[in-house]
Amino acid sequence: MTNSQMFDLAIIGGGPGGYVAAIRAAQLGLKVALIEKEHLGGICLNWGCIPTKALLRSAEVYQSILHAKDYGLTVKEVAFDLKSLVDRSRKIAAQLSSGVKHLLKKNNVAVFDGRGKITAAGKISVVSATTTTNIEASHIIIATGARAKTLPHLQPDGKLVWTYKEAMIPTALPKSLMVIGSGAIGIEFASFYNALGCQVSVIEMQNKILPVEDDEISAAAQKIFEKKGIKFYTNSTVTKIDKTGNAVSATVKTSQNEIKLTADRIIVAIGITANTEDLGLEQLSVELTKGHIKTDEWGKTNVKGIYAIGDVAGAPWLAHKASHEGVVCVEKIAGLKSAHPINLSNIPACTYSMPQIASVGLTEQALKAAGRAIKVGKFPFIGNGKAIALGEVEGFIKTIFDAQTGELLGAHMIGAEVTELIQGYTIAKTLETTEQELISTIFAHPTLSEMMHESVLNAYNQTIHF
Repeated sequence: MTNSQMFDLAIIGGGPGGYVAAIRAAQLGLKVALIEKEHLGGICLNWGCIPTKALLRSAEVYQSILHAKDYGLTVKEVAFDLKSLVDRSRKIAAQLSSGVKHLLKKNNVAVFDGRGKITAAGKISVVSATTTTNIEASHIIIATGARAKTLPHLQPDGKLVWTYKEAMIPTALPKSLMVIGSGAIGIEFASFYNALGCQVSVIEMQNKILPVEDDEISAAAQKIFEKKGIKFYTNSTVTKIDKTGNAVSATVKTSQNEIKLTADRIIVAIGITANTEDLGLEQLSVELTKGHIKTDEWGKTNVKGIYAIGDVAGAPWLAHKASHEGVVCVEKIAGLKSAHPINLSNIPACTYSMPQIASVGLTEQALKAAGRAIKVGKFPFIGNGKAIALGEVEGFIKTIFDAQTGELLGAHMIGAEVTELIQGYTIAKTLETTEQELISTIFAHPTLSEMMHESVLNAYNQTIHF
């Protein structure tokens, strides 16, 4: 069965970029079609951001109970039920996916279940199990996201070698685990399994873990994680894996020698690959760069009427970046004069490990490499009353300013709840705040946020509490 429908805008992909773009476009009066082949909410909501945070929250609570004595509490027979823990994360993902469906219906977005392919300028074919629907639209946004990157010698099999999907739904807890890659995804899984008692090793090809973070943050993170029992092999690559029964061994080339590591399971977390296949891009000569769709600051491709947002359009590969790109793209399409492109330096990044890591702006090493004159301030959790009361004294906050103008150039944090705190500095950067506004701001006491104030004060030799 084939039918045809016409829209102002058609979006391929219902993840955090696609569905947010669809809702905003509908609010602006456009007739919108959203095409999704699997789950509304995309990887982030169903297999990434949300369910992993649910798993990590369970692990955090478990660790808190294990250390109940530190808080004057007595708890007996502490244990966890892995199946219930996983079921909770899946139910949360399902709940939010259902919520996205409701929001789309509320905003009169036409949702098509199936795989979308651009067949000609302004035309899409949507193929489902039973129906082929032809859609015509003046504007088409590609928001198909990305998938886990693999290499020929690191092919996941779903049993011994996992991607993030298998790592989120284990039926049994492995006694030992090897994580290849120490970006946010790899570190979050390393932290989760370590918290549940698994022996974890992390292999990273760069000379530090969390390669995109500030050097001091990466070093502090590795030190804290090592205290928790996680082993790290930096400047190292896995050249070969061998599966033996219910275990897997890896040949690892380090900077000094070649070693063999064995674990019950391996998680491959070496990056992502953009989903650009089977979209009809070649036929229309849509330009790609480094495997991603090339766009301008508004999400426009080199082909009129075709746009791309989110992971498929390149780094940073973050859900909130995709959502904001979607809003900017459709506001430009709708002709809003208030629309303005994203400043990549103002996008926060968060890693929800234990402890958490968060940052916005440029790192100290990047600024020094660029020859910028800077002022750097730091403040430790151990100097904060709320952190001591919480029993969370590991970590610090670091802020970086332009030495001449006082412009906030970067903020980097490690410690409890820093993924919430970072938004303060993100707002400050968006408002183009200088150190003077931050110094003049009154921070509530007692709060963790007071460390943000003290870090700024420290950059200008005005620290009070340390």
